[in-house]
Amino acid sequence: MIKGLYETHLFVENLERSIEFYSKKMKLEQCHYEDERRAAFFWIGKPKQFMLGLWEKPKKEIDIRHFAFECEPDWVLNESVEYLKKRNIKCRNFLNDGTEKPMVFAWMPAISIYFEDPDGHSLEYIGILEGKSKPENGIVSYEKWKELEKNDK
Repeated sequence: MIKGLYETHLFVENLERSIEFYSKKMKLEQCHYEDERRAAFFWIGKPKQFMLGLWEKPKKEIDIRHFAFECEPDWVLNESVEYLKKRNIKCRNFLNDGTEKPMVFAWMPAISIYFEDPDGHSLEYIGILEGKSKPENGIVSYEKWKELEKNDK
């Protein structure tokens, strides 16, 4: 019955600043704008596939949220950090260990890198990896995950 998550919405302090971030830096296609309601909407992926809504609210009414953008795992591993850096977006891994290397959640398995939007919402690029779920391996570097995968064969 349920096929996926179609849309998600965030409250933002400054709608124009957030439109700039999501359209220019994140390269999402803006599909609708409502000045009276102070809202903007963006397609994620192909038009009409997934949607992000932004709603302007006073800072005190904003609670910080998290969501992840699904990406190709090779892109997350090899290009995502540079993509973010070129746009002056600071990134971190899940362990927040001071490195900018994507990490693998072995329970999925998936590779991901984290960053924030101008309001501090926690965003993530995530790519599902081939292989079996191995929760016992925890959260590891990609190199460690490859080594564990090799040892299991």
